[in-house]
Amino acid sequence: MTSRAADVLPNVRDEATFLEPLIRTKKVIVCCGAGGVGKTTTAAAIGVASAIHGRRVLVLTIDPARRLAEAMGLPAAARTPSQVPRAKLDALGVPPEGDLSAWMLSPEVVFESMVRRLAGDEVRVQEILGNRLYQHLSKIVAGMQEYTAAEALYTLSTEGKYDLVVLDTPPSRNALEFLEAPRKLSMFLDERVIGVFLPKRNAFFRAASDLTERVFKRAFGEGFFTDLQSFLGAFSGMFGGMRAHAEAVRTLLSSPDAAFLLVTSPEPAALAEASYFQKKINELGLPFAGYILNRSGAYTRGFVGPETIELPLHASDMQRGVLAKLVKLAEAERWRAQRDRDLLARLRMETEPGAAIATPHLGGAVEDLVGLGTLARNLVRFETA
Repeated sequence: MTSRAADVLPNVRDEATFLEPLIRTKKVIVCCGAGGVGKTTTAAAIGVASAIHGRRVLVLTIDPARRLAEAMGLPAAARTPSQVPRAKLDALGVPPEGDLSAWMLSPEVVFESMVRRLAGDEVRVQEILGNRLYQHLSKIVAGMQEYTAAEALYTLSTEGKYDLVVLDTPPSRNALEFLEAPRKLSMFLDERVIGVFLPKRNAFFRAASDLTERVFKRAFGEGFFTDLQSFLGAFSGMFGGMRAHAEAVRTLLSSPDAAFLLVTSPEPAALAEASYFQKKINELGLPFAGYILNRSGAYTRGFVGPETIELPLHASDMQRGVLAKLVKLAEAERWRAQRDRDLLARLRMETEPGAAIATPHLGGAVEDLVGLGTLARNLVRFETA
């Protein structure tokens, strides 16, 4: 449905939701939630809404649906963000100063970019990139893949090209590793830990290094420990910069410039995941902004029941039977609408006043920019009385 709620329902007021100031002012918005709740589409719609308000926006996504990726002009394996064509933005009502780009996050590209930024010279860069362990780095260091997501978010949100970066996190509890990745990496990059693996001149540490080498040879075979030493040696001098950047990521995500949103659906499993995410976000001291109850029936938008239909006196039994079935379907829809209103009220009780909104079920997957524009308007302007 694309008509404005205030035009079809007298008891619906058209006013800003809690999301509108976020899309106008924040530098980072992180969308979390379970799989299958429309989180990727919601993140894209938030990007559209902010661009309509004249901001330069980048949507970082993990694995969008094929048609949604095509609609946003997201090529596979792109090394840089892709701009949505100006003609499509004009059709959405994005002003000339507004802009929308998207990028399917590539950990390999992000980490390579970080290496080039910190290494200082091309010889060192090639030494690192040529190490056989480099390609398996995410398996060597717990949280490295999630760290690259945090790295991309920080770099792209602070380089000055974008006013807002919207991150669509992975659709699972593993997304929480993204929140903790900067801390985990800082712990790994402690020189006291790294130093165990590097060659030592001191007799005591040399003996410890020899013992470590024997253990690694027994576990991983000949040559692995030497490759590991070579890899860490090539990185020596970069760990301080990586650790400082990791702390900067954490500072940004904890700052008033960031906002974390939880996208959920009325399904019990999705609600349970959302509750878990909220507790974890609060434990980490990150700025939780509110809930988005997606694909809900909370807003009936001028629903008229079939009870108002008057059949003629000569109506057939089949026609009367059809009307009776429609009445039952309408009752089910009313029950669903009331359930979703109760869920929305409960979510609002769990947050700051008003920090939960519901979006209408638009009848299927949103897979084009027109649908994203409709969803964007619902996110920032529609609210029930």
